[in-house]
Amino acid sequence: MFRVTREIDFCYGHRLMNYDGKCRYLHGHNGRAVIAIEAESLDDRGMVLDFSDIKRVVSGWIDDHLDHRMLLNRSDPIVPVLEKMGEPLFLLDANPTAENIAKLIHDCATQHGFPIVETQLWETPHCYATYHG
Repeated sequence: MFRVTREIDFCYGHRLMNYDGKCRYLHGHNGRAVIAIEAESLDDRGMVLDFSDIKRVVSGWIDDHLDHRMLLNRSDPIVPVLEKMGEPLFLLDANPTAENIAKLIHDCATQHGFPIVETQLWETPHCYATYHG
């Protein structure tokens, strides 16, 4: 089995609903997505997948949808206020936890046909969540 891994850094803000800790307040992270793609054989170029294709597709999607945005639960009462202010948002049907953000990124790669096996979302240098498809 062959595996390639790509790290993608981006910034985002969020807060968690129904949470009894500091993360119930609006705050930001310098996040890092780490995606692992596997294949049993290599293509005719000798690659699992070209790193530049991963960057173009997955990093491009992150840049367009998550980077420098507030990631919020669609039912968060702050959403209408931020929308009225013209703030860039990405709304989820669930809490914007590291686990759910990892799944979003994983689903993006899967929808583009990448044989992705694991996505990590690092919220801090010491804390990350992993999603396996």
